[in-house]
Amino acid sequence: MLKHRGFPGRLPGTDFQFTIRRANKKGATPLVRRERFRDRKAADRRADEGFMAALIQCFGEETFVRGNLDAGRLSWLIGREVVPIGKLDPTDYEQELRVDMKRAEASFPALFAEQPTEFDWDEIDWGDDEDWDDE
Repeated sequence: MLKHRGFPGRLPGTDFQFTIRRANKKGATPLVRRERFRDRKAADRRADEGFMAALIQCFGEETFVRGNLDAGRLSWLIGREVVPIGKLDPTDYEQELRVDMKRAEASFPALFAEQPTEFDWDEIDWGDDEDWDDE
């Protein structure tokens, strides 16, 4: 499983997880498209926006591997703002994905504004110096 070094582990100031520390011995948690309803909590919407901001900042329009990105968080975006390259294998850590920038801009316009929403990624110690389990 690829570890995305430098990718934020969580939304600053919250417990909303963006990455996992190690591969699941039973296999990757499946990606399942989740519907985002209008009545979702503001904190949940903020977590989606923060995760999308991190994806755009780290990968832009480039293809990337699922790797250690959290399945639960990806499931809120998969099939819309994040699209699979080729046929989706929902349990493959090596699944290639990319951000659909047009859909991302439609869903998260604040990220594309003249003064976009900012997340204080640089002020957080992500623990990149810690030993990772490289199974």
